[in-house]
Amino acid sequence: MKNWPRSGSIFDIPGKTRRLAELDRSLSDPDLWSNPDNARKVNQEATSLRRVVEAYNRLNSDASGLSEMLELADDSEREMLAEEQTTLEQQVDDLYRETLFTMKFSDEAAIVRVKSGAGGTESMDWAGMLERMFMRWAERRGYKVELIDQQDGDQAGITSAEFIIRGERAYGMLAPEHGVHRLVRVSPFDSNNRRHTSFASVDVVPEVPPEEINIHIPDSDLRRDVFRSQGAGGQGVNTTDSAVRLTHLPTGIAVASQVTRSQIKNHEIALQILKQRLYDIELRKREAEEMAARGEQKKIEWGNQIRSYVLDKQYVKDHRTGVMRHDSGNILDGDLDEFMWAGLEWMAGKRSAEELGEEE
Repeated sequence: MKNWPRSGSIFDIPGKTRRLAELDRSLSDPDLWSNPDNARKVNQEATSLRRVVEAYNRLNSDASGLSEMLELADDSEREMLAEEQTTLEQQVDDLYRETLFTMKFSDEAAIVRVKSGAGGTESMDWAGMLERMFMRWAERRGYKVELIDQQDGDQAGITSAEFIIRGERAYGMLAPEHGVHRLVRVSPFDSNNRRHTSFASVDVVPEVPPEEINIHIPDSDLRRDVFRSQGAGGQGVNTTDSAVRLTHLPTGIAVASQVTRSQIKNHEIALQILKQRLYDIELRKREAEEMAARGEQKKIEWGNQIRSYVLDKQYVKDHRTGVMRHDSGNILDGDLDEFMWAGLEWMAGKRSAEELGEEE
């Protein structure tokens, strides 16, 4: 078997096994269950680790058996075993991908916000293209998309959109898409056929279980505006003045919902998403403080472009991972998995490097 990590080094099986033993001891302690929320976290972590450790041990046993068979096999038998070897190698790749979901709440739904940058119609059109790209990606995977709010551009595209994608590890897969996306193309809105560069931001946060969020927002910190839906037309469009926008005055964060005809329900949805965003900000703040306490400086990544889509040359390049493809049409139609897996690997490697720095 080629490339089989018998030591489990890339999977850190010894470390995972030790951690699993600790969690199993905690799970056997009756006092743990006096705090249901903590018990649920421990049980979830143990289940995830157990899945990886047991799968690795099974694949390691299968690889050992297959290696012995290959050593004794003649040419015709080797051909028969080739398919089994390919299947086993694919299972190893799948297990490796399983270990890339290192971020908290990777199993949860993803709340995605796409917002156009400076640049007028060109930027708004680009934001609309990104919104469609992520929705097409979700459709390809059989995920569900719930559009919460959409503000259309004056001539084309959108100024912003907020939607929730629900499916297996939706946040885990979409987390690497967080950042600024850059478009370069000959603008269809320029009568002189000039090349334009546009930017749009993509904000991805997990839909954290409500019991995890202990955030109270005083009424004095909120401004509530009611407006008529501005989404796309159609039979089901909300045409009443029931859309709600909540602005958190201390931070300036604004969240709107126009998904229902009920002001009360839209208020509840917007408030819940606002709490999700404030919770995410708090987590990032704590991470930055921990880095500072270790004497490290972390580059602020929010405003950095993570990927360029150069449509006049038909290529897309991720600036973090170096992945480059020359089929921009397929990518904009939702074929994003290669970029996402590479992004997850980049994030996992970065996290490991930070943890090693902390241990030192």
